[in-house]
Amino acid sequence: MTENAPDILINEIMDLIPHRIPMLLIDKLTDVKLGESATGIKNVTMNEWFFQGHFPGHPVMPGVLIVEAMAQAAGVLVMKSMGDNSSDKLVYFMSIEEAKFRKPVVPGDTLKLKVSLLKSRGNIWKFRGEAWVGDVMTDEAIFTAMIASK
Repeated sequence: MTENAPDILINEIMDLIPHRIPMLLIDKLTDVKLGESATGIKNVTMNEWFFQGHFPGHPVMPGVLIVEAMAQAAGVLVMKSMGDNSSDKLVYFMSIEEAKFRKPVVPGDTLKLKVSLLKSRGNIWKFRGEAWVGDVMTDEAIFTAMIASK
């Protein structure tokens, strides 16, 4: 049986993963089902560092950073699911597959980053990630991560 957890807010996110501004790309996690799935939330604002050069006069969030945001949401889910066993661990990207960038994400959008565990074996976890703005999927990818000691 899957254990539901309360929303994970920014301070706890920073306790679980090492990312910090400007590379911390999620604001909170909702719909958390430990060991199974979660939804990361990213409020995209004009103040984001990447809009300075991507693209002047037509700001678009880089798709690779959306995939990174999905991976961060998955990393928080993994670390939270591990409980007390996570304090000396880090989550590392291993691969990205089937990435698709369907629609631009722009300032003012709220990204919902839905991540779900496809399978895990030992310290290897494979996820499907989808990014949504409203009811439109903007991006999707399959990615694999490894849990390693710090």
